Order: sequence, then structure tokens, then C-alpha cells
Amino acid sequence: MTTFDRIPATARVPLSLLDRANTRRRGGVAVEPSQILADVITRAQAAEALGFHRFWVAEHHAVPGIAGSAPTVLMAALAARTERIRIGSGGIMLPDHQPLVMAEQIATLQALAPGRIDAGLGSSVGFTAPVPRALRQDDSARFDAGDQARELIAYLDDRHDDGAEVTAQPADRSQTPLFVLASSRSIPLAAQLGTGVVVGGPGLMAAARDADPGEHHEGIATYRRDFVPSEHRRQAPWVVVAVSVAVADKAEDAAQLALPEAWALTRSRTVGSFEPLQPVDELDLAGLSDRERRRLHEHLDQVITGTPDQVREQLERLIDFAGADEVLVSGGMADPAAQRRSDELLAQVWGV
Repeated sequence: MTTFDRIPATARVPLSLLDRANTRRRGGVAVEPSQILADVITRAQAAEALGFHRFWVAEHHAVPGIAGSAPTVLMAALAARTERIRIGSGGIMLPDHQPLVMAEQIATLQALAPGRIDAGLGSSVGFTAPVPRALRQDDSARFDAGDQARELIAYLDDRHDDGAEVTAQPADRSQTPLFVLASSRSIPLAAQLGTGVVVGGPGLMAAARDADPGEHHEGIATYRRDFVPSEHRRQAPWVVVAVSVAVADKAEDAAQLALPEAWALTRSRTVGSFEPLQPVDELDLAGLSDRERRRLHEHLDQVITGTPDQVREQLERLIDFAGADEVLVSGGMADPAAQRRSDELLAQVWGV
């Protein structure tokens, strides 16, 4: 065992936040989008003060429950209102954009906030079928994500020999760290491109829970083995584990914090739309069908909840299984004050 292995995860693995800009509704009244986005900025400022490593925002189109549809625009606002914390996208969905335009936006952000911008790259083509049509995409678009990523990187690296037919302005000069938001197919893509990788989702959580002591994630081990460093951006292998987390002083209170988002995810499978988050006392839990109840518990099983010490223990187990270099905490809450308290407790117990 090396000295590094003996250091607790809380002392060596940085902690970051992903905010999807979840919309909220209380008493049937929706919170205005301006307030939702202002809350995201306030949370980023608090995250900086607490010592979190990064603050990322997401991209979802035409989803009533999420106001985060334009990550690069929101990133500019966040960078302007913070000073030190890294700002990034979790992620920019490549099929939805022209690679040159994305390269220009990323490079502009980097010029505005030098040394603080990250770009997470995804391949989703929309939550429901009308969305990709509105974005002028078809079902095959997600399978072109590798080529789109290579073209984007060529513009950021100014590599005319690798697909960049023009020089993107402003020039990024390979300064922006890149991360692939991974599925089982795209973990190898991250290794081929020489980027960081973000892993998460039900498969990872289930595998971590079922793993024997000392067992590790096979796909992540393959990523490290097959990683091809880029001579231009010089990124090393970097594994970010994304997981929903809710922390409270009492375990039962933390479990309640995770309910509104799990409810919205469950209902989305029935009504076809992810709706704004509602307080627990406004959820019709008794009206769930047996199938919906099973789905609700499945979603809750993907969330790490508990007291600070309980959450730390669960995160350390996940880190050990995944061999993670960083944890990206996601998950939305219906109560902004409880969200702030959760962030504070997590930062305290992690020692960020």
C-alpha cells in the first residue's frame, strides 16, 4: 500500500457541484426563472466561499423542470460573479451545436475568465422526441458525437491537419480542460481523445453497492490503461464521479430532501415531462401506482443521503470502487435553504 492509498479520500479527492437550475413550484405557483437563475449564481458564490473545486451547470432543452438550457450563457454570468472557483459545463450537448460555434463560445469564456473554465461534453439529443426535431437533429446524431468532439477539439487546438478548416477566434490555444460525460460507449472515447471522463448513473451506483472489497470499475480501469494523452492539451487521466447527494443533520431529513426530485423523475416516466420540484408535503405519494412506487424507490436508491458522517462513508466507498479523482455532487432540492445547508455540511465533513 502506498502513502497515497493510506490518505483518507476526504484529504485527497476534490469536491465539486453540478447545478441543473431546477425549477420549483410551491402551492401551485411557479418560481420565476429569473429567481431560479439568481439562486444558481448565489449557490456558486457560496460554493466558492466553502472551498468547492468546480461549479458546473447543465444543458436541457424544453424541460419544464429545468431552467438550465444555455450553459455557456450561464457560465459567463457565473464567472463574472465569482473569483476563484472553476466554472464549467456538465455538459454541452455536442449534437445540439455546430463545433465551430461551441469552440468560439468556450474560448470566449476562457478569455473572460482565464484559467477557470472547463468544458464537459455530452451526446444527448433531447428528453422527448420533439426536442431533437426542434434542434434539427435526428436519432443518429448521438452516434456522431465522437466526430463532433474531434472537430471541436481541432478548433480549440487550432489543428488544421485534424479537421479545423478555419482558425477559431478568439484562440483557445488548448487551454480549456475537456471532459466527456460518459456512457459505456463513451468511456473509451474519452481515453482516445485524451480528456477527463465523468461517470455516474444507476449502473455505477448498483455496481459499487454489489462490488466485493477491493473490486474496481472495469470500464474506468480500461480508460486509464488506454488513455492517449494529447500533445496539445496535455491532460492526464482524470475520473470524475457524478452522484446525487443530500445531507442533513438527521438521516430522515436528508432522505426527505431527495424525495421531490425522485418524485419528478418518477412522474416523468408517466406523463412524459420532468416537472418543477415541489415540497414534500405537496406530493401525492399515496396516489402512486405500484409501478410508480417501485420507480420512486429505484430513483431514491441512486441518491446518497444521510448525516455528514454517513454521506462521507458512502462517498468514500464509491470513490474506492471507481478509483475517482474527483466527486461531482448533483441533485436538485425543492428547498433552497435546505440545499445551502446540505452544501455546508458536505463541505465541513469533507474538509474542502
